[in-house]
Amino acid sequence: MADRRLQVFHTVARLLSFTKAAEALHMTQPAVTFQVRQLEEQFDTRLFDRTHNRISLTDAGRVVYEAADRIFELYAEMENAVREITGEVSGTLTIGASTTIAEYLLPPLLGEFKARYPDVSIQLKVANTDTVVSLVETNAIDLGIVEAPVGNKNLVVEFCQRDHLVAIMPPGHPLAALEAVPFERLLEHPFICREEGSGTRNVIREYLREQGFCLEALRVVLELGSPEAVKGAVEAGMGVSVLSSATIAKELKLGTLAAVPLDPPLYRPFSFVHQKQKFRLRVVDELFDFARTYFQVHYQSQDE
Repeated sequence: MADRRLQVFHTVARLLSFTKAAEALHMTQPAVTFQVRQLEEQFDTRLFDRTHNRISLTDAGRVVYEAADRIFELYAEMENAVREITGEVSGTLTIGASTTIAEYLLPPLLGEFKARYPDVSIQLKVANTDTVVSLVETNAIDLGIVEAPVGNKNLVVEFCQRDHLVAIMPPGHPLAALEAVPFERLLEHPFICREEGSGTRNVIREYLREQGFCLEALRVVLELGSPEAVKGAVEAGMGVSVLSSATIAKELKLGTLAAVPLDPPLYRPFSFVHQKQKFRLRVVDELFDFARTYFQVHYQSQDE
């Protein structure tokens, strides 16, 4: 309901970039510029200084930006209050999720959530952990669900589920006969790794550091951008890898892959990441509560 010009200005001011604001708002850059110019004409003053391909807020711009913050907070508070009275859960929820979560955990969860709240529209952006965190930082998405620690202390990180990572290899591989694989044994074999920025790669790097190694100690022969690609390469006999146990159920059932726990075992948190906001849409809180219950019911066995 808020003035579109004010929404566009607020996004540009927050990102200090017309280009990034256009991407976040799914608008063309000329359209963003036009909306800001209209607001400047309304106030009869410049809201941005433009020098050397950079922009900064003028004194008037800072006043408008701070007021816009309060206005949007009041809108959210009003919307939540009305929906508390009516019991309605609706609206558009934009989620960003890292590849493992988006491909293997979210589809059934969001399917059940959508069945319970049919008036909620869900948009899902799939990217690696670093990109999802960046989208949360720029407010391009309402909520991120990631598979690696988040270093930005200005964001709220809430644990939702523990994930178990295991070594994977072709059936008949020498490591497949072990009950548990010390990571030093993986160093003896060609290793297939996820790409830079992947949560899985970051967790493996930290695990290796705790064991006194670095990522470069692995004999990396391939870096791939998805769990599916990694599994395909391992099935083809190109090397071994480490993936979430949630991603390999089909392959284990078909007998195309073998999986062995690591020694010591490797776990990581799946976490919600969002902006620090006094008020947020009720649909976000409903998804939090629903996901916590869903994971407890469906994935409790991973903690055993």
